[in-house]
Amino acid sequence: MKILAVDDSKVARLFLIKTLKEVEPGAQILEAENGLVALELFKEHAPDIVFLDLTMPVMDGYQALREIMALNPKAQVVIVSADIQSQAQALVMELGAKAMVPKPITSDKMTSIFEQLSI
Repeated sequence: MKILAVDDSKVARLFLIKTLKEVEPGAQILEAENGLVALELFKEHAPDIVFLDLTMPVMDGYQALREIMALNPKAQVVIVSADIQSQAQALVMELGAKAMVPKPITSDKMTSIFEQLSI
């Protein structure tokens, strides 16, 4: 399984990757620090799932989500963000995200997401 972890905060990204390795120890994990790098990695590697932050420099998570869904409308994108307001949740779900969870994501929540997405 290929997983793309996207967050501009190195600490948050490392925590996300640590949690991913606990839940999916055999997964190949790619990482990006902004939406533009994420989009390039998505095109090149076609990950099975993307964990995407919203607030990032260069290209934010909203635009990255739009671009990813335009490339592959069936892409499995989970938003992991500190911004969990209802407007943000409604927008990302409208754009095609499969789920939105608050930071920091726990291994239990991540396991639940993998089960929900049947991955």
